[in-house]
Formats: sequence, C-alpha cells, structure tokens
Amino acid sequence: MVKEDYEIRLKEYFGDMLVYKSPMNSKFFSALSLPAFMRDWLVMRFSDESGEINKDEVSEYIRNVIPNKERWNDYLVDLLHNNQPVRFLTKIKIDFDTASRSALFTLPEFGVPKKKGEAIVDWRVIEDHRDHLISPNEVWGIVEIICELDDAGKRNVFRLVDFTPFCPYTIDLDYYIEAREEFAIDEWIDILLGAIDYNPRGYESLTQKMTMLSRLLPFVEKRLNLIELAPKETGKSYVFAQISKYGWLVSGGSMSRAKMFYDMNKKTPGLVSKYDYVAFDEIQSIKFTDPMEMQGALKGYLESGEYRVGDTRGVGSAGLILLGNIDTAFMNENCNMFEDLPEIFHESALLDRFHGFIKGWDIPKMKESLKAIGWALNTEYFGEIMNKLRDEIKYRSVVDELLELPKDAATRDTEAIKRICTGYLKLLFPNATETAKVNVSEFEKYCLIPAKKMRGVIKSQLGIIDYGEFGGSVIPDIRIKEKYRENAAEV
Repeated sequence: MVKEDYEIRLKEYFGDMLVYKSPMNSKFFSALSLPAFMRDWLVMRFSDESGEINKDEVSEYIRNVIPNKERWNDYLVDLLHNNQPVRFLTKIKIDFDTASRSALFTLPEFGVPKKKGEAIVDWRVIEDHRDHLISPNEVWGIVEIICELDDAGKRNVFRLVDFTPFCPYTIDLDYYIEAREEFAIDEWIDILLGAIDYNPRGYESLTQKMTMLSRLLPFVEKRLNLIELAPKETGKSYVFAQISKYGWLVSGGSMSRAKMFYDMNKKTPGLVSKYDYVAFDEIQSIKFTDPMEMQGALKGYLESGEYRVGDTRGVGSAGLILLGNIDTAFMNENCNMFEDLPEIFHESALLDRFHGFIKGWDIPKMKESLKAIGWALNTEYFGEIMNKLRDEIKYRSVVDELLELPKDAATRDTEAIKRICTGYLKLLFPNATETAKVNVSEFEKYCLIPAKKMRGVIKSQLGIIDYGEFGGSVIPDIRIKEKYRENAAEV
C-alpha cells in the first residue's frame, strides 16, 4: 500500500491518539527535562490541527503546573504562610497507617513528608480515584494540597484534597487490538517505531527495525529478562528511561538487595515489586553491595519471580535488563562477550536465567534521520497500551498451542523462547488473540525465529563461560505444529 494510504488509515483509526512529532519539539521538551510520555501529553493539550505548539504557552503551563524542586519553595510559602491551596502535576505514592486508620501520601520528587504522618489523604479522594491511587507504584497526577491542623488539632499537616489522574483519555485495549487488523505487518512495525520517537524511514533494514523493537519486549511481557550489549549512542538509555512511566532505569551507582527486593528496616518492597521492568544502564559501572547475597537473590527471583528476605516472602513481575557498552572487537557471539559484566553475572547458573540477548550493534547510532517526524502514536498512550498487554494471558495460550517442543528440550530454553515469542506476538500481532487469527508464516518469521536467535546467543555464551556444563549444547528445535502449517497451506 502506498504511503499516503497508510497515513490516511493511521489518522482514521488512531486520530485522537496521534501527535505531531518533530526534532525541534523534542529538543524543546528535552531542555525542560520532561520525559517523552509527558511531552506527548502536553503536545496533545496545546497543539493545533497541524500539530504546532505555542512554546511560550507551554513554557508558562510547565512553570505553573509542573514544578521543579526550586519551585516547591514557592508552594511552601503559599501553603505555610498564605494559607492557600496549591495545585500541580507530580508523582505521588499512597500508603496506609493501620494504627491511625489514615491514608498517607508521599511526593518523592520533593521529599514530602519529612516525618511520618505529616501528609494525609482525604478518604473521599481515595474512594473517587481508587483505581489509580491504590497502586504499589508511584503514579502521576495533578494534586491539590492544603496545610491545616490534624484531626487532633495539635500539629500542621499537608492534606491531599483533590487528585486528577495523569491520563487525558480512556485506554481501550480492545479497540487497539481491532485497529491492528487494518495494517500490514511492515506498516505496523513502522507505527511502533514512531510511537517510541523513531523515524522508520531512517532505518536501512528490517533487522535494524526488529532489533530496536526487541527492546520493548519487557514492556509487554512479565518477567522477561534480557541482556543487551551495544555501541554507545544507540539509544539504550532513552528507550528504558523515557518511553514508559512504568519502568525504572538504574544508571550507575550501587545496588543493594534491600533496594532491589525488600528493605527489612523500612518494611517496604523494592524495585521488582513496583515496576514493569528494571534496567541496569552501563551495567559495567554498577556496584553491588554484598555481591554474593545479591547473586543468590537474583537467582531465585529470575527463576520464579519470588524473593525471600529475612522472614518476608514477596513476588514481583518486573523483568531485569542488563544494558552495557561493547567494543567492536567483542561483537561476536562465539567469544566471551560477558567478560566485562560485574562478577556476579559470570556464573552460568545465573546467566542461564536470562531469556535472550539483544545484538545492539544491529541498531544504528542515533542521528537526525532517525528522529521521528510526522504524525505518530502518542508515546504516553502507547506506554499505557503496553502496560495493559502485560496482563493479557491469551497470547501465551496461543503460543503454547502453536509450538511443538522436543521431548528432551531443556525447560529453561523452552520457557525463554516461548516468553520471547509471546512478547513479539503482543507487540506485532495484538489481534492474534486465538490460533485461528494467526498468520503462521508471519508468526514464524517475526516471532519464533527471532526468539530462537535471542535465546541462542545466551546458549552459546553459556557454552563459552562454562564448557563443562553447557559446551556443545544448542537450543531445542522448537517448531510450529504440523497441523497449523497444513491449515495455513490450505488457506
């Protein structure tokens, strides 16, 4: 289909969810230190029919509604001195105190509260926005806060009296699934690239596009664990930090078991229970406190999604992604590419629990021609869609039904390949909600073969690192069941 027809259909089926993306707009919002999902929300709010925005108007809105830490002091003057309510957009986290039978809130961006019990939520606000606020994660929204005496009349507290969720539209996953029917696979791949701020016409091959989209697999599939090694300037940090508010990027510094899994002192769950994925950026530079303790905890979590810290047993659904730079000389799966990883990842038993490997060198370095320009899916909307797809179990059922497993196949290999397949199915063929709706040849090309290749790199690296255990082993010959091939041939 011609490009013009494709764009007409894009506007017809996703008109309300499109924004006009351009390098100039991206630079403007980047200078304001706003993530991509928030940028697109603002563009939708302030753009005209041609997608143009009034930058002065946007700047004024941001200055008044999205405060930085310096602006917070102005709000404190209004709250504490002028007895005025303040209203602004921020991240908020709700907790409950059983002793006082109170709902409490924290504003992590501003270090509020300083002491326990200083920030209280009206129960009316909880009841009105239960679906958004009752979450283990921080959520974005417009808050209205006042300062007044607590119920005992003894001390001043901040009180949350109103909340507006940061989501200017209703997410209709069924509509998204149905709309997928209107686009060919090559068109849909381009739509996904535009949704994450890339210009599909800037890529030279399908391999480059598919490798870029493989970064999104943990966004749609629970507990999908990946390793990506890539040259610098290929956009690793951008995708995992800017595209979804449901993920967490750890960049440098140190990481402890308490922060990752559970803090016994604070009695609070860690990152794996709060986010869809946890990505370690520049993994070579991250230091782990008590490496052996962390290694043991990671083994258990990556295997089953469970963790045990002291007397506490918890579960998480976050995938773990290791992101690292690699020199040209080591871009070869037949040599030890993991040599520069932190010591705890040199053990084969832990590495075997990573499902797949992304060859980041297949992704071109960032350049102007790769920056999105034109109408594309709102990134914030697409992030919400990916988050909702995580809970859809029907896609795994389709994969289980389609694939035939060798009887002697290692469980970790089959589970890894199936999980990656399921992620690709959700991304590329969300309309394939049952086997009858699957194009078998496309499934094999875009889901099964890439999944086997991604797992195959992990397997080859295991053979190099631990030859005694894994030397000479290969991934199982998983195939599509013959009856589905025959049905496809008849059609």
